[in-house]
Amino acid sequence: MDSPHASDESAQRALSRFPSLREVGFSAPLHWLSRGAADFVARPWPSLFYGLCFAAMGWLLGVLLRTSAGLMMALTGGFLLVGPFLAMGLYEVARSREAGKPCDLFESTVAWGRNLSNVAILGIALGVLLALWARSSMMVIAFSFPYRMPNMSILLEAIARGEQLAFLAAWFGVGAVFAALVFAFTAIAIPLMLDRGTDAITAMLASLAAVGRNLMPMLLWAACIVALIGAGFLTAFIGLIITGPWVGLATWHAYRDLVAER
Repeated sequence: MDSPHASDESAQRALSRFPSLREVGFSAPLHWLSRGAADFVARPWPSLFYGLCFAAMGWLLGVLLRTSAGLMMALTGGFLLVGPFLAMGLYEVARSREAGKPCDLFESTVAWGRNLSNVAILGIALGVLLALWARSSMMVIAFSFPYRMPNMSILLEAIARGEQLAFLAAWFGVGAVFAALVFAFTAIAIPLMLDRGTDAITAMLASLAAVGRNLMPMLLWAACIVALIGAGFLTAFIGLIITGPWVGLATWHAYRDLVAER
């Protein structure tokens, strides 16, 4: 049996791995976006590469799922859930610029390899949430359209006529619950894991603590993310070429402001 002294040492080691967190002002997200835009201008080619990847994912979903409005809505909404995972390369782009190093596009695409096991754990967790969200989204659509699953054109026409408002409220409400959970646990988790080699559990708890300590600024940050990514969706995913990398680069600066230096 472990001695109390050994247990105390384990607890102290766990606390020593937990990062020191800062409080930021309400307008901090606007500064993160400004710095992310500066990164985009300074490193346009890797940023546009990732932006084109985001847009291509949207276009591919549109082609493959054009006859299934339910799956299309579920997976498009799921983009917000797995976005922190997809933006890992952008964190590396911002990190290399901050360090004054040249950006190697290939190295940014394999940045996850520095903490593979913990990135995988978080990826699995996000994958489970995405699957739960897809199932929940399909259930909301099935309850709202009990006789026939609509295709995308029928669904959009109904929404344009002001119909199915209850469906929209339910769909966005369920989505907001999943999005809030993902945002709280991943707002700074992946940059922390890539930058310091932090384990997945500690990184997620640190992210939750940072959001709780800076609730109003982080609510503004969440609203900025939804607005920018939403604008990308509303432009047939073309806008994601700009807004996707912009948000990813700005997220690195959110992490740097919220987590104190060691």
